[in-house]
Amino acid sequence: MKLYPFVLTSLLFSSCVFANFDFEGKGKVTYPTGVDKTFAFGFAWDEQKQTFRIGKKTYNMSSLPESYSIALTLSKDNEKVWVQEFNAGFIDSFEWQLGEQTITLKKKEFKVPVKGNYVLSLNKIDYFLVKNNVSIQIKFNEKGIDNIKVDGVTKDMGAKK
Repeated sequence: MKLYPFVLTSLLFSSCVFANFDFEGKGKVTYPTGVDKTFAFGFAWDEQKQTFRIGKKTYNMSSLPESYSIALTLSKDNEKVWVQEFNAGFIDSFEWQLGEQTITLKKKEFKVPVKGNYVLSLNKIDYFLVKNNVSIQIKFNEKGIDNIKVDGVTKDMGAKK
């Protein structure tokens, strides 16, 4: 009978040893027609089961992946974008909440032309697209998201308002 409390206490503490996280990744896309659609694209790591979830799919992995990249592709006419993870076709804009991180892509008019009139924001820091293919790289650590970097953009320094 004395063994039961010991086993229960051991189980409680042993589950804390494993590194786990789960980010649902709620978001919203806006189509060129103006219609909004919600989506979920997140990441989860279960060290005990050695599984990693990307979006709706779960994969067996012996260790936590270092990173995941999302490609944002600007259409030839510079009017819309395609993000495979968020939608099957072209969209006008998106908002995406990944844990404490917020990433948005919106159109905005500027005095000086910018590629597609798009502003990509990462945690309220604005960037302009400089390439037709932009990469959003999410780096992981055992606690979750270590950082997010964007490539193919330039930081808004306030000169194009």
